Amino acid sequence: MKFPDEPDSLCTLSIIEPIVQEVFELDCKNKLEEDFLDNLEIEDKETKVFHVARISKKNFTVGQKVLLQHSKLKFFPGKLCSRWLGPHVITKIFANGAVEIQSLKTKNTFKVNDHQLKEYRKGFQTEPVEIMDLEDPIL
Repeated sequence: MKFPDEPDSLCTLSIIEPIVQEVFELDCKNKLEEDFLDNLEIEDKETKVFHVARISKKNFTVGQKVLLQHSKLKFFPGKLCSRWLGPHVITKIFANGAVEIQSLKTKNTFKVNDHQLKEYRKGFQTEPVEIMDLEDPIL
């Protein structure tokens, strides 16, 4: 944009109009950015509420059998390595979420966080299976 030679011509519409247009475009950009950030913040809050609602609360009782997560296991332990140790018996529950458990094998007691525990479910019982001999079909 060239500057005019005469000072009176500075106030002409042809010079002011592009400036006003540029200011208007910047204002629209700022409004779009603000709207985008507001929408992003709302979406983050909704996502957090969704995920927090999916976290299941674990209710343990004293005397219940539980499995302890093996935290010192490698990242990829192998095909047949279990990530759980136990069973253990809960001996005491603290208010802050800590749980005191006792090993059934060694009788040692120690405190762990309740996030590292899961309920111990005994294996399903198998029923005796009846064996049937198959015969060749008669033609």
